[in-house]
Amino acid sequence: QVQLVESGGGLVQAGGSLRLSCAASGIIFSINTMGWYRQAPGKQRELVAIITRGGNTNYVGSTKGRFTISRDNAKNTVYLQMNSLKPEDTAVYYCNAQITGPGGSRGSWGQGTQVTVSS
Repeated sequence: QVQLVESGGGLVQAGGSLRLSCAASGIIFSINTMGWYRQAPGKQRELVAIITRGGNTNYVGSTKGRFTISRDNAKNTVYLQMNSLKPEDTAVYYCNAQITGPGGSRGSWGQGTQVTVSS
């Protein structure tokens, strides 16, 4: 059973920074694309950033230039460094990973971590 566990969320003032981590555990052969999504109250879940196994990244929307996604393949971990945070960044942040294990390849989600930015 593969598990993704996020950490690093919390309450921060506007302009501050947070670093999210998401570690995958279980029987893992390889992890392809990893990404961060977020869901604000009353809104649909949206993509924030993705990173391939080789380190190619893509950012979506207003997080460009403020957020940085990275990964440590040896630790099966993906990170999201969030700088210059704004109140509109408030959301539950979820990590997602395309994981190959004994049963084949499938997408997995973490449980989410709350990020709250106060004005």
